[in-house]
Amino acid sequence: MATLVLPNSAPSPTQDCERLNLALQGRGVEEYVIVWIMGHRNAAQRKKIKETYQLLYKESIINRLQSKLSGVLKKAMILWMNEGTERDAIFVHKALKKGKTEVNKLQVLVELACVSSPNHLMGVRQIYCTLFQCSLEEDITSNISTPSLQKLLVGLVSSYRHDRGLVDLNLAKSEAAKLHEAIEMKQLDTDDVVWILSTRNLFQLRATFGCYKKSYKVAIDQAISSNGNGDLDSILQAVILCIESPEKHFAEVMEE
Repeated sequence: MATLVLPNSAPSPTQDCERLNLALQGRGVEEYVIVWIMGHRNAAQRKKIKETYQLLYKESIINRLQSKLSGVLKKAMILWMNEGTERDAIFVHKALKKGKTEVNKLQVLVELACVSSPNHLMGVRQIYCTLFQCSLEEDITSNISTPSLQKLLVGLVSSYRHDRGLVDLNLAKSEAAKLHEAIEMKQLDTDDVVWILSTRNLFQLRATFGCYKKSYKVAIDQAISSNGNGDLDSILQAVILCIESPEKHFAEVMEE
């Protein structure tokens, strides 16, 4: 696979904007020029291009790309021009609209809550309000009809996890027992389950999952699968995999 190498000294934002504007003129769009410039600029440089293009041509570069490009390239370029938090907010919004009928699309929210840094999650929530005139939590409750899924997803996206590697083994054993009780009782949406999965730091949760397997001789995701509850079951398994091994989760997503 080829590796993209950023130039040591990139042209100025003004020069990039002038080249982009020429490439977007007339009927024949020079797609290669657009891809080459955008593909060789980092996030900070792309932000400067957006700002400079607006100043020079009194038009948003994103609006220009939308009007001149089409298909997959159009979608890719528009997402690439957005900052990470804005891009994730758009992904989440689309997932919620599709989540009404396709629960597997809601895994995007799980990835955001369980893989992103706490500060990134907060940034996404803030830009979500700006883009869509409502909070992420409000959109979850209005788009997801299943109360148990609402409760879990709102808990996940509204928390701020401590991201330092602090582990309390006694707490891990205690909370593994609480999770086991909820799974055995087939009550996967209890306050204890949501609280543990949405507030504990990832290191603490991995320790809890380890205690679960050691105490009950089965991995927690397998226990949920055996005693689970349809859609909630599948989302909980995604939560656990994103916490335990995000690399494995994304590998499985790519395979699908």
